[in-house]
Amino acid sequence: MFSRSPVLNLSGPTEFVFRVFTAVPEFQVLLFLLFLSLYLMNLCGNTAIIWVVCAHSSLRTPMYFFLSNLSFLEICYTSVVVPLMLSNIFGAQKPIALAGCGTQMFFFVTLGSTDCFLLAVMAYDRYMAICHPLHYTLIMTQKLCIQMVASALGLAVFLSLQLTSLIFTLPFCGHYQEINHFLCDVPPVLRLACADIHVHQAVLYVVGILVLTVPFLLICVSYVFITCAILRIRSAEGRRRAFSTCSSHLTVVLLQYGCCSLVYLRPRSSTSEDEDRQIALVYTFVTPLLNPLIYTLRNKDVRGALRNVIIGKAASDTS
Repeated sequence: MFSRSPVLNLSGPTEFVFRVFTAVPEFQVLLFLLFLSLYLMNLCGNTAIIWVVCAHSSLRTPMYFFLSNLSFLEICYTSVVVPLMLSNIFGAQKPIALAGCGTQMFFFVTLGSTDCFLLAVMAYDRYMAICHPLHYTLIMTQKLCIQMVASALGLAVFLSLQLTSLIFTLPFCGHYQEINHFLCDVPPVLRLACADIHVHQAVLYVVGILVLTVPFLLICVSYVFITCAILRIRSAEGRRRAFSTCSSHLTVVLLQYGCCSLVYLRPRSSTSEDEDRQIALVYTFVTPLLNPLIYTLRNKDVRGALRNVIIGKAASDTS
């Protein structure tokens, strides 16, 4: 599926180049238009969620506060990857310096980790809303919500800084190193090191467990209690609304954690570089796009608020 280009072996500072998707000009145009379209849809969809939550007073609740933060993360997450990826589809391979690669890896891991932590925070919010509705407004204050988002970001920055710093202490032999990927992700960069990486691989697994496994287990525990509480609701309409709200979040969780686990937690002997690259396309494009689609198409409050904001904006423009 992917084209392999020759890698120059010159002396000098190490630079990385990304493996091209294809050398066929017609396919390059199609891929560029496809990825650009998905990126613009991601930007528009997630920006619309942030806009409607900020503009509509009825959506200023913890659930929608976390959702707007998730949308902002998705915008930043894709913007760290996609513009550079699009610039490398056409023409010769464009080198990226060691520092540039490390910077992209740091922000990619930071934003991706914050995304995973925030999904766990959203599960806790749903747990409090459904299992402890009488205490929900007393516990889930604006101050606590801001602290939870800040804590998720702070922990992600700490883990990402440690992991990225450790990886870029490794030696990379030769001037040009070709990464079989479209971004400076951890596993493909590790494969290029000309030194023993067992310790670095172990650290990657530890970070993967902290970022993926622990939050996912907390989400599962939250949904066990949530399911039990929903089943005790006597009203069929109440049960349907509760399940609808939770299923949107759970869909995003399963896709995000499932794809990331396949890349970061599989044994190295069973991984394929091309498979990792294809899976990365899912959590780079599909998951951020599903976030606004799932939460708007399946959420009556967001649909109604979005419709009201658009109608109000149109009315003010015509007056």
